[in-house]
Amino acid sequence: MSRFRSPHVGLLLAILFWGGNFTASKLAFPHLPPLAFTAIRFSIGSVLLWLLVSRRPGGRDLPSEAVWPVILLGVVGNTLYQLCFITGLARTTAVNTSLILTAMPTVVTVSAGLLGLEQVTRRQRWALALATLGVIVVVAARGLTAAHGDWLGDLLILGAVACWTAYTLGLRRLRGLSALSVTMWTLVAGTPGLILAGIPDLLAVRWSEVTLVAWGGLAYSTLFSLTAAYILWNRGIQHLGPSRTSLYSCLTPLVATVIAMLILHERPTAIHLLGGTLILGGVLLGQWPRQVAPAPEG
Repeated sequence: MSRFRSPHVGLLLAILFWGGNFTASKLAFPHLPPLAFTAIRFSIGSVLLWLLVSRRPGGRDLPSEAVWPVILLGVVGNTLYQLCFITGLARTTAVNTSLILTAMPTVVTVSAGLLGLEQVTRRQRWALALATLGVIVVVAARGLTAAHGDWLGDLLILGAVACWTAYTLGLRRLRGLSALSVTMWTLVAGTPGLILAGIPDLLAVRWSEVTLVAWGGLAYSTLFSLTAAYILWNRGIQHLGPSRTSLYSCLTPLVATVIAMLILHERPTAIHLLGGTLILGGVLLGQWPRQVAPAPEG
């Protein structure tokens, strides 16, 4: 039984949940427009995470000096990120989305160096160049004749990468606070903006015509991708440290692509494989190997 409690198993489950989220979301979009989908998802997810954190003594405590940073991070890391992500996903493929998002760890690392928060090595500069080249290959694979919406979708996903980078770097100001508590508060802070953005779509939804598949996609995205995966990921960071944990994120595009192929019948091309290899190579070059002492079990 103990092996199922392993943080490694938990991280693999988190990657499975996140990889499936691309397909689950796209299955729901025909009946639940992206902004309505996100507004419902985050409203439920915020309540679930609030209830979970409330079970811990002092879990909801937030120092007064952290209130405004948390609100700002919630807007950037949840409101703006999700608006870019969900509207971008609706306009491009699950494969393109997962591949572009894979570059995030390298972008975060190099951005921290440019801002003087970390020292950037030559290897990390090469890693960013390699990952950037991979993103260019993936986006350019559509060709100049691609529809405007396709290009816009990819650009919105790049905007999501920028938002998440800013969010991740901003979290440094909140060191010392519980990771789960910060996740909950930033989620709560970002949800009102998503609800406001989703009101027109929510009013336009024909609820009687929403299919079981759409409801299933929403349930999966809320319960597994938004709630369970965050908890498992935070647990992995606590046991293994951020560097070792971040390596698991490299598996997300593989899982997302396989699920999209099986369910959405998306077919990655040779160009996708080339771009994905460049991106993954850049991430691995920038993140691994690192000398990180394993955290004690338990």
